[in-house]
Amino acid sequence: MGKRSKVIVREEVVIRFSGDSGDGMQLTGTLFSDTAALFGNDLSTFPDYPAEIRAPQGTVGGVSGFQVHVGHSEIYTPGDYADVLVAMNPAAVKANAKWIKPGGTIIFDKDNFTEKNIEKAGYEKDPISEEKLDHYNIIDAPISSMVKEALKDFGLDPKSVLRTKNMFALGMVYWLFNRKLDYTEKYFEKKFQKKPRMAEANKITLRAGYYYAETIEALNPVYKILPAENAKGTYRNICGNVATAWGFIAAAEKADLKLFIGSYPITPASGILEELAARKDLGVISFQAEDEIAGICTALGASFAGNLAITSTSGPGLALKSEAIGLAVMTELPLVIVDVQRAGPSTGLPTKTEQSDLMQALYGRNGECPVVVIASSTPSDCFDFAFEASRIALEHMTPVLLLSDSYLANGTEPWRIPEMKDLPEINPPFADRNDIPFMPYKRDDEKLVRSWAIPGIPGLEHRIGGLEKTARGKVSYEPENHELMVSLRAEKVQKIENEIPDIVVHGSDSGDLLVVGWGGSYGYLITAVRELQAEGYKISFVNFNYINPLPKNVKDVFRKFKKIVVCELNLGQFANYLRIKYPEFMYDQLNKVQGHPFTIDEIKEKCIKMLEGK
Repeated sequence: MGKRSKVIVREEVVIRFSGDSGDGMQLTGTLFSDTAALFGNDLSTFPDYPAEIRAPQGTVGGVSGFQVHVGHSEIYTPGDYADVLVAMNPAAVKANAKWIKPGGTIIFDKDNFTEKNIEKAGYEKDPISEEKLDHYNIIDAPISSMVKEALKDFGLDPKSVLRTKNMFALGMVYWLFNRKLDYTEKYFEKKFQKKPRMAEANKITLRAGYYYAETIEALNPVYKILPAENAKGTYRNICGNVATAWGFIAAAEKADLKLFIGSYPITPASGILEELAARKDLGVISFQAEDEIAGICTALGASFAGNLAITSTSGPGLALKSEAIGLAVMTELPLVIVDVQRAGPSTGLPTKTEQSDLMQALYGRNGECPVVVIASSTPSDCFDFAFEASRIALEHMTPVLLLSDSYLANGTEPWRIPEMKDLPEINPPFADRNDIPFMPYKRDDEKLVRSWAIPGIPGLEHRIGGLEKTARGKVSYEPENHELMVSLRAEKVQKIENEIPDIVVHGSDSGDLLVVGWGGSYGYLITAVRELQAEGYKISFVNFNYINPLPKNVKDVFRKFKKIVVCELNLGQFANYLRIKYPEFMYDQLNKVQGHPFTIDEIKEKCIKMLEGK
């Protein structure tokens, strides 16, 4: 290996890979992330897909990005601004110029900076000078031509040759951050097992980029990020959708039930269905339905038959499932509905993130129709809350709506794989022959939960459906019975508050300002609050995962702070929900609906203004 003039140890660094949808930026970022994870760094990633499926090549609308934040200490977000930007064309510079740290490094393929591509991106002549980036560390590498040269005698067609140029850029970044090539080369061998020449071509291009970076002074100094001090265990890099799927698999095993998913593919939730469909070896039964309604109805049928039943969707699909969710409430069958939120309404920005389905999750059904609503906070804890959603649904005989979002679904972070023996037991309230004569809506005294009678057991036959019933399962149109059953179903959901943990305050339990968040904004909010705490501000943070019912100690926490600000990626849905539940408190708001998560700076600026009374 070449001689390095200077190595700088950094606590953390943010790298963004960006280019056209066909440039392989998602794979490039994923390979860098996996290499960093294997080295022992903590990390968080944010894939940023274009909203248009087939945006014109070379335009800003077609730019695909992947940002990764790696560090020696605990990392909670993919980072606000990049230390290094890899831009495969002028449009990538245009889309990301404002997200590069002052003095950062920009590596771009100068072969793609043609007059035509520069014009497509909306520039006149020179993207670097027009964006006022001249004072940055600019590395204009002839990536395309060097890839052609490296593979000129390899016998590949020109299109296949250029498909490897993302690996040249990755090789340069590996040099810059002192990373080994071994993992990526093994990945090529596995991926192209039946096409060994493609595996070798990618290896050659990766090494060519690495050695090119080694020979140019522009990439000195290089950076070193030491491994993080993680707890002992087996780790893997995991995204939220895969973690969600695995949480359901673990819950089914703990409950000793078959797992069934009935879903219709929809961005960004499709990954859950895909992951579960691949797990036939673990007994998962998957059904790709013809539409959203069929998806949830098959899941409800599977629940009636005695399975842990799941259906997954995003906001538009949740609207279509609303009637069947009402049926699940009325029949009191266990069912988990996963809503991976995206920017709406309607099709909206289907590849971008938002937290705008909260009110739909809480109230988007006819009649008095309460369901349990919980929300994941990080890609890895999607496992925990998928497991918890399943436990609540099964033990309380109720539908549970699990909220994730596009940022969590596609983002990744290292995850310590738990031991099955360490996960809590799940005990569904099965009916048995001792319950004869069977009363399907007879409830236990503590939780108001009815028994789960699996079809085929003699003596446990019962009527079920959307019409109101008596405790004996007979259809009833009596007004008093309807009011009684509506009240009991609502009380059953509310009683779940006795099993959920208290809200945890990050920081002092009293102070000048309490920052309130829910779900997937956790990483950005806790990072901003910790920075403000280090600067001496009397500020604390709570993040809600249990939304209906809410934790029992909310009032006790809120009353100890002078001011409260609720931060969420919508126009104030959770803030308004809190106003309904706890009207005695005043709530300020920080809202964003741009299809992207908060930045640390946005949160800090709002908090400082409130703390300073502005």
